[in-house]
Amino acid sequence: MSDIIQLLPDHVANQIAAGEVVQRPASVVKELLENAIDANATEIKLIIKDAGKTLVQVIDNGKGMSVTDARLSFERHATSKISAAEDLFQLKTKGFRGEALASIAAIAHVELKTKQAEDDLGTAIIIEGSEVKSQEVTVTPTGSSVAVKHLFFNIPARRNFLKSDAVELRHITDEFHRVALAHPNIAFSFYHNGNDLFNVPQENYRQRVVHIFGTKTNEKLVPVEEETEVLKISGFVGKPNFSKKTKSEQFFFVNQRFIKSPYLNHAIKSAFEGLLKEGYHASYFLNLTVDPKSIDINIHPTKTEIKFDDEHTLYAILRSAVKHSLGQFNIAPVLDFEHQSNLNTPYEYKDKKASTPAIEVDRSFNPFQDESAVKVRSTSHNTGFKSAPTASWDSLYVGLESKGNNSSSEFSQVTFESETKNESIFSDSSIETTKTTFQLQQKYIVSTLKSGMLVIDQNRAHQRILYENFLKHITIKEATSQQLLFPLELHYTPNEIKIIDSLKSDLEHTGFVFSELNANGITITGVPVGVPESEVSIILEQLISDVENDVPDTNFSAADLLAKSMAKSLAIKNGQSLNSTEQEHMVNSLFACKEPNVSPTNRPTFITMAVDDIEKKFM
Repeated sequence: MSDIIQLLPDHVANQIAAGEVVQRPASVVKELLENAIDANATEIKLIIKDAGKTLVQVIDNGKGMSVTDARLSFERHATSKISAAEDLFQLKTKGFRGEALASIAAIAHVELKTKQAEDDLGTAIIIEGSEVKSQEVTVTPTGSSVAVKHLFFNIPARRNFLKSDAVELRHITDEFHRVALAHPNIAFSFYHNGNDLFNVPQENYRQRVVHIFGTKTNEKLVPVEEETEVLKISGFVGKPNFSKKTKSEQFFFVNQRFIKSPYLNHAIKSAFEGLLKEGYHASYFLNLTVDPKSIDINIHPTKTEIKFDDEHTLYAILRSAVKHSLGQFNIAPVLDFEHQSNLNTPYEYKDKKASTPAIEVDRSFNPFQDESAVKVRSTSHNTGFKSAPTASWDSLYVGLESKGNNSSSEFSQVTFESETKNESIFSDSSIETTKTTFQLQQKYIVSTLKSGMLVIDQNRAHQRILYENFLKHITIKEATSQQLLFPLELHYTPNEIKIIDSLKSDLEHTGFVFSELNANGITITGVPVGVPESEVSIILEQLISDVENDVPDTNFSAADLLAKSMAKSLAIKNGQSLNSTEQEHMVNSLFACKEPNVSPTNRPTFITMAVDDIEKKFM
């Protein structure tokens, strides 16, 4: 037999590696930004076109590369970050695997321009699908400029799996947030299709958080500081009353590297125990500094997962540090819920010595003295109080005997709060029994059919009813609105404001009225009829969450997405009690819908049980 094992060509191996390293345009953004940071850049510019499908370009003012380094950087396992295996245990750079540029060049058109400070001219290299097209001398500023064009041009299947531009742009924005938050000492700018999305200067960490998530974020932040021999913690957590339904504002950085750790996230959740409403998540922006030898980063090419030597100690320190900050800044409630804050000792009196109080005793006071004598003595002391005359104890019984004869008649008219009723197991035939529906465990509505029994999921059924109602209003554009007595002001991050702005016209067709919409927040003066004011923020948060979590696609319109989100937010929840009239209205409204069988998310709204199926249960 002939030999069948052979070495793969380099361009094929690079394409295979690209499947792990480059999953979408956001992966390219992450790798290029981290390379710019490792090059000691102080200013980094990110330029995106068509959500990264057409162009991803990163320009930095770092130290640049020589002619040889520029060419060698696109080879597999070629890196300047490490030189020996021991370096893996004391990593101080972002990259170290030497796979990023080789993988990107295998599936895209890459153009690199770079120059070192001591050189007069730089180098320009053009690579298409791992094939070097040209390498020549060029005039370029100090630093590097990497332009990645036509991503996945030679892998059409991967390109077809990319989501819509809005979804891909959100992933790119998330990666930009992670890198920009980890390095507040570097100035970043972000452009998409010629629009300036972010432009943040060199600043401190609090200013960086505020610049990225909006000016109103400043009042939400509670500082967290703790330093031990094992771990140093710095950063901020959000106040509980500003918690969100999404986890979009949860950031862990270990040695200036963004990570995902469900275990450490549970420590934060435990610290906020009892302070958050159900279904809401705390915001945090925490930097953890540990010994590089105590962590292992080389687990996954994305380097967002880290193994710690002693996770239990980190968990305990992190939890106690967050609880301490919440208590120190009076965020967490004290144990004594009846404690009055006006009884606290003022801060300026903490160093003053307590003086002995003067005690005055009325030595002539006699509790057994007559009332007249007490009056005379009380007038001698000008207290400023006037006491009402108190009747003697025997006056309580005056006339009691005369009422004794009429007591039976008076008590016969007394009505008690509840009386014991002795009823038979079998109801009287005269009682009306026209109820056709009843509620099971406050979750299902059970009704009778000619062929058997009908069981309806009340939450899914109400979602279907509301969904078709909202979709009709959006399509016909004749929704009615109820004006609010006081305008409702809501604050969101710049990215969330853009999402609401893109759906503004559809929201107005459902009945929302916006008087103001700017970078700091929105002002609402009208809401759809039947929508309570307290539910408005929940509806918009659900809508933003659906847009951010890949719900919209090329097959879904904005109107359809909006109708689904509003129906999901306003539908009655399981556990809510309904009277018989509401139950019958729910059944009738459901079967008046065009698609009563499924909810807006294509889940069944009801099931039927035939009489034959019920009879089989008794056989």
